[in-house]
Amino acid sequence: MPMLIEHIDAIARKKQRDVLCVAFEPDNPSGSPEDDDYDPFQWVFIDWENLPVRQQIIDWLDGNGIEWQPCAHIANPNTMLPYRGWIYIDVPYDTSLPEYRKLADFLENPDGSMRLQHAVFCFVPLEKAMENAHHDEPGFWEKWAENF
Repeated sequence: MPMLIEHIDAIARKKQRDVLCVAFEPDNPSGSPEDDDYDPFQWVFIDWENLPVRQQIIDWLDGNGIEWQPCAHIANPNTMLPYRGWIYIDVPYDTSLPEYRKLADFLENPDGSMRLQHAVFCFVPLEKAMENAHHDEPGFWEKWAENF
Protein backbone atom coordinates (compact mmCIF):
# COMPACT_ATOMS: atom_id res chain seq x y z
CA MET A 1 0.00 0.00 0.00
CA PRO A 2 1.41 3.42 -0.88
CA MET A 3 2.29 5.78 1.92
CA LEU A 4 3.24 9.43 1.96
CA ILE A 5 6.83 9.85 3.14
CA GLU A 6 8.29 13.28 3.87
CA HIS A 7 11.74 14.29 2.70
CA ILE A 8 14.22 14.79 5.53
CA ASP A 9 14.75 18.45 4.57
CA ALA A 10 10.99 19.11 4.74
CA ILE A 11 10.96 17.61 8.25
CA ALA A 12 13.81 19.92 9.28
CA ARG A 13 11.94 22.96 7.97
CA LYS A 14 8.75 21.87 9.75
CA LYS A 15 10.67 21.35 13.04
CA GLN A 16 12.75 24.50 12.43
CA ARG A 17 15.90 22.74 13.62
CA ASP A 18 18.71 20.44 12.58
CA VAL A 19 17.49 16.85 12.26
CA LEU A 20 18.83 13.32 12.55
CA CYS A 21 18.16 10.27 10.45
CA VAL A 22 19.54 6.85 9.67
CA ALA A 23 20.28 5.85 6.09
CA PHE A 24 21.20 2.38 4.92
CA GLU A 25 23.99 1.06 2.72
CA PRO A 26 23.76 -1.84 0.30
CA ASP A 27 24.95 -5.26 1.45
CA ASN A 28 28.16 -5.11 -0.52
CA PRO A 29 29.02 -1.50 -1.35
CA SER A 30 31.78 -1.52 -3.86
CA GLY A 31 34.21 1.06 -5.05
CA SER A 32 33.89 4.79 -5.32
CA PRO A 33 32.58 7.11 -8.04
CA GLU A 34 36.12 7.45 -9.36
CA ASP A 35 36.34 3.71 -10.17
CA ASP A 36 35.61 2.52 -13.72
CA ASP A 37 33.33 -0.30 -12.52
CA TYR A 38 31.46 1.76 -9.90
CA ASP A 39 27.69 1.19 -9.94
CA PRO A 40 25.85 4.24 -8.56
CA PHE A 41 22.56 2.34 -8.57
CA GLN A 42 23.78 0.02 -5.81
CA TRP A 43 22.85 2.82 -3.40
CA VAL A 44 19.37 3.26 -4.85
CA PHE A 45 17.89 -0.21 -4.63
CA ILE A 46 18.23 -1.24 -1.02
CA ASP A 47 16.09 -4.16 0.18
CA TRP A 48 15.12 -2.15 3.24
CA GLU A 49 12.10 -4.31 4.07
CA ASN A 50 14.40 -7.27 4.72
CA LEU A 51 17.29 -5.39 6.30
CA PRO A 52 17.71 -6.76 9.85
CA VAL A 53 19.68 -3.72 11.05
CA ARG A 54 16.78 -1.43 10.14
CA GLN A 55 14.38 -3.48 12.25
CA GLN A 56 16.96 -3.63 15.06
CA ILE A 57 17.12 0.18 15.09
CA ILE A 58 13.33 0.54 14.99
CA ASP A 59 12.96 -1.93 17.86
CA TRP A 60 15.54 -0.01 19.90
CA LEU A 61 13.86 3.35 19.19
CA ASP A 62 10.44 1.94 20.13
CA GLY A 63 11.86 0.27 23.24
CA ASN A 64 13.37 3.58 24.35
CA GLY A 65 10.27 5.66 23.64
CA ILE A 66 11.94 7.64 20.86
CA GLU A 67 9.64 8.87 18.10
CA TRP A 68 10.63 8.11 14.52
CA GLN A 69 9.10 8.00 11.08
CA PRO A 70 10.10 6.87 7.60
CA CYS A 71 11.69 9.68 5.60
CA ALA A 72 13.11 10.22 2.16
CA HIS A 73 16.46 11.68 1.13
CA ILE A 74 16.88 15.44 0.67
CA ALA A 75 14.40 16.46 -2.03
CA ASN A 76 15.76 17.07 -5.50
CA PRO A 77 13.30 17.87 -8.29
CA ASN A 78 15.84 16.53 -10.80
CA THR A 79 15.91 13.05 -9.25
CA MET A 80 13.15 10.64 -8.32
CA LEU A 81 14.41 7.81 -6.14
CA PRO A 82 12.49 4.98 -4.49
CA TYR A 83 12.15 4.86 -0.72
CA ARG A 84 15.37 3.42 0.68
CA GLY A 85 14.29 2.70 4.25
CA TRP A 86 15.57 5.94 5.79
CA ILE A 87 14.36 6.73 9.31
CA TYR A 88 13.94 10.24 10.75
CA ILE A 89 14.65 10.23 14.50
CA ASP A 90 12.85 12.88 16.56
CA VAL A 91 15.74 13.76 18.85
CA PRO A 92 17.37 17.20 18.59
CA TYR A 93 21.02 17.28 17.58
CA ASP A 94 22.42 18.49 20.88
CA THR A 95 25.33 16.59 22.38
CA SER A 96 24.42 17.88 25.85
CA LEU A 97 21.02 16.13 25.82
CA PRO A 98 20.95 12.72 27.54
CA GLU A 99 18.50 11.41 24.90
CA TYR A 100 20.91 12.37 22.11
CA ARG A 101 23.89 10.80 23.93
CA LYS A 102 21.95 7.57 24.45
CA LEU A 103 21.04 7.46 20.74
CA ALA A 104 24.57 8.26 19.60
CA ASP A 105 26.02 5.64 21.96
CA PHE A 106 23.67 3.04 20.47
CA LEU A 107 24.51 3.93 16.85
CA GLU A 108 28.17 4.97 17.03
CA ASN A 109 31.45 3.75 18.45
CA PRO A 110 33.45 6.24 20.57
CA ASP A 111 35.51 7.17 17.47
CA GLY A 112 32.34 8.11 15.53
CA SER A 113 32.28 5.02 13.32
CA MET A 114 29.04 3.10 13.06
CA ARG A 115 28.36 0.24 15.49
CA LEU A 116 25.82 -1.38 13.17
CA GLN A 117 26.85 -2.58 9.73
CA HIS A 118 24.87 -1.07 6.82
CA ALA A 119 23.50 1.82 8.92
CA VAL A 120 24.66 5.44 8.60
CA PHE A 121 23.76 7.99 11.30
CA CYS A 122 23.14 11.32 9.52
CA PHE A 123 22.81 14.94 10.56
CA VAL A 124 20.94 17.38 8.30
CA PRO A 125 21.48 21.02 9.26
CA LEU A 126 18.49 23.35 9.05
CA GLU A 127 20.64 25.67 6.94
CA LYS A 128 20.95 22.94 4.27
CA ALA A 129 17.23 22.15 4.50
CA MET A 130 16.36 25.81 3.97
CA GLU A 131 17.95 25.66 0.51
CA ASN A 132 14.76 23.84 -0.52
CA ALA A 133 12.32 26.17 1.26
CA HIS A 134 10.74 27.01 -2.11
CA HIS A 135 9.47 23.40 -2.20
CA ASP A 136 7.02 24.39 0.56
CA GLU A 137 5.28 27.02 -1.59
CA PRO A 138 1.68 26.04 -2.38
CA GLY A 139 1.49 24.11 -5.64
CA PHE A 140 5.25 23.58 -6.05
CA TRP A 141 5.09 19.79 -6.32
CA GLU A 142 1.88 19.84 -8.36
CA LYS A 143 3.54 22.13 -10.92
CA TRP A 144 6.60 19.90 -10.87
CA ALA A 145 4.47 16.81 -11.53
CA GLU A 146 2.82 18.45 -14.56
CA ASN A 147 6.23 18.64 -16.23
CA PHE A 148 7.47 15.24 -15.11
